[in-house]
Order: sequence, then structure tokens, then C-alpha cells
Amino acid sequence: MQAETRPLPELVSFLETLPEPHILCDRDYRIIAANAAYRSAMGDGRSVVGRTCYDVSHHYSVPCDRAGESCPLARSLQSGQRERVLHLHHTPRGEEYVNIELSPIRDGSGEIAWFIEKMEPMPVARGAADHQGLIGRSPAFQHMLEMISRVAPSDASVLLQGESGTGKELLAAAVHEASRRAEGPFVVVDCSGLPETLFESEVFGHERGAFTGATARKPGLVEAASGGTLFLDEVGDIPLGMQVKLLRLLETGTYRRVGSTELRRADIRLVSATHRPLKRMIAEGSFRQDLYFRINTFPIRVPALREREGDLALLIDALLERVAPKRRLALSPAAMRVLCEYPFPGNVRELRNVLERASLMCDGDVIGPEHLPEEVLDPARDDDEDGPAYDSQGAFARPLHGAAEVDLDEIQRQAMMRAVRSHRGSRRDLARKLGISERTLYRRLRELGLLGARGG
Repeated sequence: MQAETRPLPELVSFLETLPEPHILCDRDYRIIAANAAYRSAMGDGRSVVGRTCYDVSHHYSVPCDRAGESCPLARSLQSGQRERVLHLHHTPRGEEYVNIELSPIRDGSGEIAWFIEKMEPMPVARGAADHQGLIGRSPAFQHMLEMISRVAPSDASVLLQGESGTGKELLAAAVHEASRRAEGPFVVVDCSGLPETLFESEVFGHERGAFTGATARKPGLVEAASGGTLFLDEVGDIPLGMQVKLLRLLETGTYRRVGSTELRRADIRLVSATHRPLKRMIAEGSFRQDLYFRINTFPIRVPALREREGDLALLIDALLERVAPKRRLALSPAAMRVLCEYPFPGNVRELRNVLERASLMCDGDVIGPEHLPEEVLDPARDDDEDGPAYDSQGAFARPLHGAAEVDLDEIQRQAMMRAVRSHRGSRRDLARKLGISERTLYRRLRELGLLGARGG
């Protein structure tokens, strides 16, 4: 680097005073300086000065934008402005999501000569299997996380929209934990479980004698969330009459307990979630349009599990740790193939249930296809018996299954053959062990040509 393009030593010295990890880069992605916070939190024990930012952070041999990611430096060169992205970085603690804020620095001629990168880890999410936090690295998951990282520091109302079982409450908690209100309470209101007669008193509280049974004054959930975040789960289930009162709270920031004339001020940040098609409900007259606009300041779409390509194996490892923490369980290749073919209409919640049941059925350390529920082994038959599942808009739908079912049949046959041959009891006991009815077991054995096999 020529002397006239070398950054001022005062700039390098200034970086050392900043508490967050910062680096100074040139236009060729070379790190010119890194402060102590960066060396401690992001360094790998070697000097980072002179190395490229994409080598240190990603272990790439080319810049991020040539490796399928969004590069803030390339974007800043094009826009001439500050840029923000969420990246998955290698750190001494493993892969971590990091919020990057990159600012261009111009030389005396007005040309961009350097960039300052500020990095803030996002501790609520990880890119590898872990027993805590949000887990994933698929593009759909990363886009959702970037939306969370952008809105969390503000007090804007957030609406999480996605299918049931996608983990919307965990995401709401992530918004809270990444916000300025993280030290305050996170209060959940299950709107689907509150009848209209109780909704107002539960949410806003009531005074003694306000109604029959109100023997004492009771603060509401809005008051309990003061200084923190109020999470309205399944906001589409709020009774129409109560939507007016919620709208008044959001518009004025005030409310009254049931039976009181005293106006109270709310200090909350609102996060809502639903799997219902709110726009369709507005057209049908079952959801207020003005309330929708109030809660939908910053919408975030939560992807279904089938849309998170590559995340299934990570989630399986993490969930097995959670459902059986004292065992070192793993899936056999055959069981993994079965789960990869299954569409998981119940999303991550269904995956957890499947793994918890399989862990109870498995006596060893390796879960095989024989330990998986029948509806996972034979989803097409489950369609016929139990009907279709809901899609993200509340309509009935279930993905079609393709030619991979030929291989799946052979996997099922081999798994059932092993279960039958290893069983030393009655067919009723075998059905109980597999978690299916005796009639279903007989049908499966007949279909797979195993009625003459030993063990029945």
C-alpha cells in the first residue's frame, strides 16, 4: 500500500477504544487493523492483519459475493453508503451469526479507500447443532434471522406469520432478547386459549368486584409485561369485540382495568404471531383492518420446515439432545432417508414429537426406521386415513410424494423384517412395541409379504 493511501494512525487508534469488535479493511478486502475486541471475540489465534476478511470470517478463498452470500463491502462500493448484513462466521466458539455494519471511509479526493466493519454476535441463533437457541443455516432461515436482527433494536410492532409448529414463540423470544428490552419481562398471551368472557380481564386486569368471582384486584398481562415485550400468540383468534380494545391500547398506549375508571399507561413492545390468513379474514369481516395495520408494522414470514433445505440434520442432532439429554442417540442412514422424504406438515414441533417417540421406542443408541411412527414411514396412507393438513394460509393441503416411495417401501420392508425376526412374543406384543394396532400390524405384514416370517 502506498503511503498516500495509508489510513491515519488516529483512525486505527480510535478503533481500539471501541467496545464492539471492529476491523478496518481496504478495497481489496485486506484487514489493515483489528481492535482488541475483535481479536478476542473473532480471532483464531493468528494475526488477522494482512489477511482477507472473507478468509478470517468464512474460511473462503473468494469474496462472499462470489461464494453465494451478500457481501457488504461489494454492496457499499456500489451504493457508496453504509451497508448491513447478517453473516454466519467462524469464531473460537464455533459458527455464530453476526450482525455486520460496514461504513465506507473516503480519502482526501473523496474516493472510497477503506471500510470499517462493526460486528455484533447474535447469541439467540447458531449455524450448527446446539442444545440452545435457534438453529439453521438455510437461505430461508438466514433471511428470517436478518429480518429479526433489523427490527429487534427498535420498538416497532412485529407480526410473525407461518404455519403451526414453526417455532413462532421462540422467534418472538429472540426478538425480545435482541432488543433494548431484553432485561424486562417476556409475557406470552395464548389468544386461542382465552374465551371472550375472560380475554379482557386477563389481558387488562380487573378490580375487585368488577364481576362475579372477582374477589381481589388482579393486574393484567399488559401490566405484567411493563418494560418488556408482550407476545400475542395466535392473534387471529382474538374475538372481534376485543380487537377494538386492543386497537385502543396500541393507538393511545393506555388501557383500563375491568371495573376501573383509572387510565393506565402501557410500556410494552408488541410481537404478534398467527398461522391464519389475516387478509382473508379482513375480507370476511372477522378481523379488523385497522388492527392489522397496527400489528403489521414489520412482518416476518416464518418458513416451514420443508422450505429450510439442509437444516433437517442440524435440527435432528439438537432435538435429540433435548429429548434424550442423557443418551447419545443418532439416526441410522435409513431412518435419516425416511425423515428426509417426509414433508412434516407439523413442522419443527412434529419433528420433535417424532424424535421423542423414537427415542422411547429405541433401546440402543441408533434410531432405525422401525422406531419411527407409521405415519412417517407411510405418509401416503396417513393422507387417506387422517385427511389433509393445513397449509400456511389455513387451507387444506399436503405435498405430493414422488418416485422416492419405491426406495421407501424397501426401507420399510427391511425395518419391519428386522423387527419381526428379533421379536420373541405374540403379534399383539409386537404391535404394542411398534406403537400401532394389531390390525395395522397384520395389514403391514401382509402388504410386505412377511406373514410367514418368524416372530408372529
